[in-house]
This record gives sequence, C-alpha cells and structure tokens, in this order.
Amino acid sequence: MRAALMYAAGDVRVGHVADPILKEPTDALVRITTACVCGSDLHPYRSMAGSDAPVRMGHEFIGVVEATGSHVRTVKKGDLAVAPFAYSDGTCEHCRAGLQTSCVHGGFWARNGIDGGQGEAARVPLADGTLVQLPVTADDALIPSLLTLSDMLGTGHHAAVRGGVRQGSTVTVVGDGAVGLLAVLAAKRLGAEQIVLTGRHTARTDLGRAFGATDVVAERGAEGIEKVRELIGGGSPIVLEAVGHRPAYEQAYGVVRPSGTISRVGAPQYEEAPIGFGSLFGHDVTLTGGPAPARAYIDELLPDIVEGRIAPGRVFDRTVDLDEVPDGYRARDTREALKVLVRPGTGKL
Repeated sequence: MRAALMYAAGDVRVGHVADPILKEPTDALVRITTACVCGSDLHPYRSMAGSDAPVRMGHEFIGVVEATGSHVRTVKKGDLAVAPFAYSDGTCEHCRAGLQTSCVHGGFWARNGIDGGQGEAARVPLADGTLVQLPVTADDALIPSLLTLSDMLGTGHHAAVRGGVRQGSTVTVVGDGAVGLLAVLAAKRLGAEQIVLTGRHTARTDLGRAFGATDVVAERGAEGIEKVRELIGGGSPIVLEAVGHRPAYEQAYGVVRPSGTISRVGAPQYEEAPIGFGSLFGHDVTLTGGPAPARAYIDELLPDIVEGRIAPGRVFDRTVDLDEVPDGYRARDTREALKVLVRPGTGKL
C-alpha cells in the first residue's frame, strides 16, 4: 500500500510500505478515508536529520473497519470509526482515570513499528479501547469536524478543562493555529465570558472570533503582554498555551495573573523554561496541561458535532489526496494553509 514517509527535514514522499495485517486478537484493520497534517508533524519536517530508513507519518484518521481480531467487540467490519492520536486498551488504571495517553499498554501512531495515519490503511492495536464508531458515512459533510476528535478539538478541550474554564471565566489563548482556535471554541463551549486570542494572521483570528473570541491581540513580546493585561485588567486568570515554543510560554506567564493557571498543550520544543520564584512560584501560578487524552473526550464532544452545535472542521482550509501530501506539508510550513485535510482515496486491503 501507499503511505507518507519522511526521510529528512523538508523531505516527505509518498511510497510503498507493507500492507497491514492482524497481529493480535485485539487488532483491527482500518482502510483510511480521511486524515490530516498536524502542526506537530511540522516539528520533524523542520528539524529531522537525514535517514536511509524513512519514518511513517500521521496520527489522526477516520476509516472503515475491514477486519477485526477475535477479541474485538466494539467495532465490526464495515463500521466507520475515528482513531484518537494515542491508542489505548481502555482498561488499565490510567485509562479508567481518563488518561489514555498514559495507558500502560498503549502508545502513539507512527512509532515503534506502528502504522501512521497518512496512508491507505493501518493496523489499529487495542481496537476496543481506541476506535470509536461514528454515526455517519465516510462522505458525510461532518467528516472534517469529526476528524478533529482525533486530536485538535480534544487537545483544545483538554487545555480548557485543565485550565479550569467554566461559566463566566476570563481566558487568554496563546496561538492562532488550529489547536489555539479550537481552544477558543472549547472555552466558549464551557461558558467563558471573555476570551482574548493572541495571533497575527487575520484569516485565523477572524475564525477565532467566529468560534467565540471577544478580543484579539496581534502584538507579541512585551507589547503583546501589556495589551492583554490592559484588556483584562491585572492579568489573565486562565491562559491556554497552544503553540509549544519558548516565546509562547514566555507570553503565557507574562499575561497570567497571580494565583492564575497556565494550561499548556502545545508540544514543548524546549527543555527549560522559567518556573521559579520570579515567574510562577512567587505568584502562586499553577502550570498544568500535557498531551490530551482525546479518547476520554470523544463521547462528550461527538454529540455536539453531530447535532450541529459546534463546527470545529472549519479549521480545514485545504484538501489534498495522498499523492499531494508533500504539498500539504509545504503549505502548512509556509502558512499558506491553516490545516490540511488528506483524502487517501480508494485504497483497498
């Protein structure tokens, strides 16, 4: 079958890989109908060292179940299902606590010999704990929004939940990428009253306003921090950091008020950041967040999409087929596209 492969920074190609097969009785085989290029895919795209052994790419997908192992009970052949960006058994102590990203038997797509989502098909380990059947067909207009359940919407929602967003909250969202915009949507959904979005790209911040942002701050650095603090008055009680780079973290702790909370879901691209007396500790600021257990939130968020209360799929502004995935990466990297939807085609198992 065909799949996206990364050989080095800036070098993504579509090539042939082995067809997936059932290896364990808990596996399912899924023919992928929709996937996407994630912001976190850009980290290796910008920094990966060259290799003769390319790596599979992609961790968000929807597909049709083509076969199941003998122990699989929750999905069957012909079901359309969404896969969260981490696979999990659903039964270990961490899964039962709603932290599937720490599943003792789970893991992440496109690592350690596990298939990636940017391809024609994938073997899904631990299918009962991972896959969620969708109440639509593969060509339904809701598919882009339903795909956000795999990562983006769950991650934005996780930021808001861990940040303590509730009815009447005042929130600042750092970052106008897809996760930042869906953090705005999530905060609005949970009842936030004032939502300040920081971002410089008008098309994106306009979508942020449509999702519920009440204010937009385009300035960065000290000027941006001052502007946010002026808008809110004394700093933001809750800050959702959805970028992962050091300047975004510095902006987050620059705008948070004493005793406030920073909820960080942008995958950190740095090892050290201020947390001591002069930044967080001295002002009783809480730092929280982490990888979103997207599977834990799907059952809650799915009905709002199906019933039309939210439309997170609006973040997709470009669609490519599998052969065009390298162009999708370039479009994401150059900010020509906010979020790229991938339609792998009619691959068969």
